[in-house]
Amino acid sequence: MHTELIPAEPQIYSWIEEVFSHGVRRPGYDADRWAEAWIARQFRAFGLERVRTEPVELPYWEPQRGALTVEAGGAALDLDCFPLPHTADADGIEAPLAVYDASAPERVRGAIALCDTPLMRTPQLLMRALATSVYDPDATFDRTTHILPFSNLFQDVTRPAVDAGAAAFIGVLSGYPGDSRDYYVPYDGEYRPLPAAWVRGSDGARIAGMMRAGDARARLSVTSRREPITSYNIIAELPGADDETVIIGSHHDGPWASAVEDASGIALVLAQASYWSRVPREERPHRLVFLLNAGHMAGGAGARAYCAGHQAELARVVLEVHLEHTAREFGDGGGVLAPTGEPETRWWFTSRNPALESHVRGAIEAEDLRRSMIMPPDAFGPRPTTDGGEFHLHGVPLVNFLTAPFYLFDAMDTLDKIDRPSLAPVTRAAVRIIGSTAGVSAAAMRAGVVAK
Repeated sequence: MHTELIPAEPQIYSWIEEVFSHGVRRPGYDADRWAEAWIARQFRAFGLERVRTEPVELPYWEPQRGALTVEAGGAALDLDCFPLPHTADADGIEAPLAVYDASAPERVRGAIALCDTPLMRTPQLLMRALATSVYDPDATFDRTTHILPFSNLFQDVTRPAVDAGAAAFIGVLSGYPGDSRDYYVPYDGEYRPLPAAWVRGSDGARIAGMMRAGDARARLSVTSRREPITSYNIIAELPGADDETVIIGSHHDGPWASAVEDASGIALVLAQASYWSRVPREERPHRLVFLLNAGHMAGGAGARAYCAGHQAELARVVLEVHLEHTAREFGDGGGVLAPTGEPETRWWFTSRNPALESHVRGAIEAEDLRRSMIMPPDAFGPRPTTDGGEFHLHGVPLVNFLTAPFYLFDAMDTLDKIDRPSLAPVTRAAVRIIGSTAGVSAAAMRAGVVAK
């Protein structure tokens, strides 16, 4: 590794600042269109070859109005709310308000369902039990809890209300750090024919107090713009020691201006492009493909499109490296949202190839990337919870770096959430992992993957 060629932290952070400064970066928004063009310019400036775009068809979604009025016991409460992405419009739907209870779901039939939706809080000891390897020399995982950016229903938060025949869904983000209602979930891009909105946990408590005074009714108005659009994957290449391939990727869209999700991923890919463009061709282990996908916030549309459109090439991919989210850990101890002084837990989803796992572990230790867990690709389901997880479903060996702070899909994902000290070490670790594939063919990498 040519350490002197690694971009320094200020350079990597400046790319994050630039991306963040353009505003909300949902698929098809002006800031995302800007990002597509800007990334291509950066690739060309580094001297990368075959810089190109590939179209991705996906749904555009833009909220326009969210308002909720609750009446009970002779009192009325007007609240702002955030429409759930890709849910139905309602121009003032009125109905009784009922609390959803899984033991008696029929109570919300025909009503506006008030659904408590807390984020999952999982002891790190349970998470580390899923890992194949852990690097936590300070034993922080023994005493900490991970606040995940999902409830226990993940993307499917409206399903119980839909199945029960509710007229609409009001999700209460109870216990949500920072008491936000700006929660961009679900983000699978699937249309749900139910009006739905998020409210703050504190507003949910106010509603609950009103409901104790008598029967409650609610009026919900949510409107949005939804239409099919074309976004673009941005792709570039560098020749290497042979014609087999290492893919280095992330995604360029995000739910808000989103510093962590995923301006940081864009910057980490640019850092790899900058480094490898300055390394002699014979020192690049394989042909390198740099990929920044569209539509992660539309169900990973870009990654799906890339895999579908490059089927014939996937068998010659030695490794797919995805880089997402260099995040600071924030907590809500004492009711105050504040940084804990630690980096957010780092997950390294790694195919079950013992030699590859050893190289990943070695890179983590060499760069002292504490609070790291090497996770098998199917630790949380059939694929990693990353934008690059689609490659695993196609049998491509991978190393996917990801953190999952609770604020990942929230407007509070601002520049202060970036873990700046991680930027250069994560970049160096990725360089080490990519370099470790020298002399290893795609066939050999696959042959080394052991069964679960």
